[in-house]
Amino acid sequence: MTTLPDPARFAHVTDWVFDLDNTLYPHHSNLFSQIDVKMTAYVGELLALPREEARKLQKELYREYGTTLNGLMTRHGIDPDDFLEKVHDIDYSWLVPDPVLGTAIRQLPGRKFIFTNGDRRHAERTARQLGILEHFDDIFDIVAAGLNPKPARQTYEKFAELHAVTGHNAVMFEDLARNLSVPKSLGMTTVLVVPRNFEPTFSEIWERDPANEDDVDFVTDDLATFLTTIVVRN
Repeated sequence: MTTLPDPARFAHVTDWVFDLDNTLYPHHSNLFSQIDVKMTAYVGELLALPREEARKLQKELYREYGTTLNGLMTRHGIDPDDFLEKVHDIDYSWLVPDPVLGTAIRQLPGRKFIFTNGDRRHAERTARQLGILEHFDDIFDIVAAGLNPKPARQTYEKFAELHAVTGHNAVMFEDLARNLSVPKSLGMTTVLVVPRNFEPTFSEIWERDPANEDDVDFVTDDLATFLTTIVVRN
């Protein structure tokens, strides 16, 4: 259910900003499901909780603090490096290289960034497995954000200041509409990347954001086709 873009709407774009998980790779890859399981296990081990209670708390922390990590740091003062290392100890071979996406990203005019609530190592390993790492100018990760996750406004502002990104000249691709609210307010064009045919895989229903529909300019369930359309028609 890709809404093919009018390339004229992107002719002014000089900075292309991509979320990582469930955005640069499709939801059905289920890579993030491994991380999700690891986070539940981390919470359970930390607080000596059975799995179901640990999972319930993990999701509570996510909803209240933006990320499980932020919630655990706030409530329990955990070491973020230990958390990031353990939850990203996953099998990246689940991801299938995507040469079509790589070509489309490479051909976009201007700079390309990964902007993620994960860490740089995870972003690099993911993008390398997809075969697209070399096409990006930089990665802005949770450490660069001072461990303050999206959708915090100051995190977007920090990214924009660091890379001299002007909102009007930028576009942001995200799988969570709530994370497009601030970019939209900063003047960015916004694109929501949804699961194929809108069918969720491992993501929970509460992760959808109907209240943020006005923050979304375009919707696609096929990022490679969406970007290729912009490149070919420009």
